[in-house]
Amino acid sequence: MQNPISILSTKILLSHQKQVLLDLGFLVTEANFIKTENSDFDLKEINDNLIFSSQNAAQSVLLHPKCEELKSKNVFCVGMKTKALLEENGFNVEVYLDYASDLAEIITLIYSKESFTFFSGNLRKETLPKALKEAKVNFNEIQVYETTLTPQKIKTPVDGILFFSPSGVESYLKDNKIKNEICFCIGETTASSLEKTTRNIIVADQPSVENVIEDVIEEFK
Repeated sequence: MQNPISILSTKILLSHQKQVLLDLGFLVTEANFIKTENSDFDLKEINDNLIFSSQNAAQSVLLHPKCEELKSKNVFCVGMKTKALLEENGFNVEVYLDYASDLAEIITLIYSKESFTFFSGNLRKETLPKALKEAKVNFNEIQVYETTLTPQKIKTPVDGILFFSPSGVESYLKDNKIKNEICFCIGETTASSLEKTTRNIIVADQPSVENVIEDVIEEFK
């Protein structure tokens, strides 16, 4: 490699994830462009099935003092990591899919007679609630965490940018422009929030940080 390739991650990576890139000679800049905090919420009027569309929602519910009472219920969730986290903590995951749109489809097609409680964040997309409402599925929603944008100006030029959520994209674009950097996205939803900005988008095959990093290595090596 002539000049080292410079990568920006829009969230702080785990040390072993970052190390993979450093070992291959990449320069890595990282900053958290969003901040998530657990909300205060009551666990009342909980329906027969639970929906988690993110790890943040699962983590917040797991910290609730009445969390044990929920473990008798079936869980529908988005994402492998969310599924693993809930199962490790004694929940029964009935269905998991990589995208909220796929989960909405399964619920409306096969489980539309059931009732659901959806644990969400303040910046959640309309995908799931809209699909459930349209199919007249009985559900309620409890907001269990709050995402705030923490935009910052990045002064060093980079070759690639890693994005992990639509809100991360929004936060980055507040103070920075995307010119010809390659944007590596964890999934389709994140990628779609960049469509108006750039065509240089690579979407991971599986929505995980590890897969995003593999794409970076494939692209630049």
